[in-house]
Amino acid sequence: MTRDVIVRDVGPRDGLQLVKAVVPTETKLDWIRADVAAGVPEIEVCSFVPAHIIPQFADAVDVATEAAKIPDLTASALTPNLKGAQIGFTTGISKINYVMSVSETHNQKNVRRTRAESLEGFRAIVAARDADPNLKGVKIGIGLATSLGCTLEGNVPESETLSLLEQVLEAGADEVMLPDTVGYAHPTQVRSLFSKAIPICGDVPVWTHFHDTRGLGIANALAALETGCIRFDASLAGLGGCPFAPGATGNIALEDLVFLLESEGLKTGVDLEALAVARAIVEAALPDERKFGMILKAGLPKGFVPASQIAAE
Repeated sequence: MTRDVIVRDVGPRDGLQLVKAVVPTETKLDWIRADVAAGVPEIEVCSFVPAHIIPQFADAVDVATEAAKIPDLTASALTPNLKGAQIGFTTGISKINYVMSVSETHNQKNVRRTRAESLEGFRAIVAARDADPNLKGVKIGIGLATSLGCTLEGNVPESETLSLLEQVLEAGADEVMLPDTVGYAHPTQVRSLFSKAIPICGDVPVWTHFHDTRGLGIANALAALETGCIRFDASLAGLGGCPFAPGATGNIALEDLVFLLESEGLKTGVDLEALAVARAIVEAALPDERKFGMILKAGLPKGFVPASQIAAE
């Protein structure tokens, strides 16, 4: 099927990074496989960070290596530095996502670097990929955290985000993500930023990454869609969040995002009923974690026919 929009489940990474209960490696892989069986085309499967910082990702190499073998899946992983990227290169995954913040204060708290140092770190990762012919097919993406607001600095000027965007494009970004890391954004703000960012990026894909801290995550996704954005992050069961966003409820729920997009007549290629299998795995593995998302709880509306199903018929 030709997809109109691409959804990526960041749950195995963002959804788990603050979860204290360590999920077994095989359970993570069961989640990933169930996602793929439901038609999810891309998953951010882990983060390459030291185990003493986030014990949840002590098995990152194993998870990434196995995920890279799954047919019909673009497996990506997050890294804050060159060392993590170099580890990622050995696993065979197709994409490394680097992260830095538009907010200088958030960047120093989150990755313990100045913004200028992070930018140099990104250039080093691109250079390392380009220097190895065996890595020719690996894409290097970058997320500009706090693109739409910061709990530490408050308002983040749009001009700052767009200026940094131009710098990472010049540095060789294959893809960019403009996250509402702490859930501050509202639809008008999203429309304004994405309507400017997408033309700047040209052929370089732009991703959304909305957190639902104040209940506007899905509304913000629709606002980004209206500007022409077709790539969306979400997390199964709405898991996730930023450690510097007190009270955060996590990412927008993948299930609800798929329902929104299919309701708008856009083919995601994701079967919502099959996605319930993946959610059941998450619920069993994390019984004490809060979970969000309404569509799989309430059920599909009577007579609802997803756009992907119409295409298939």
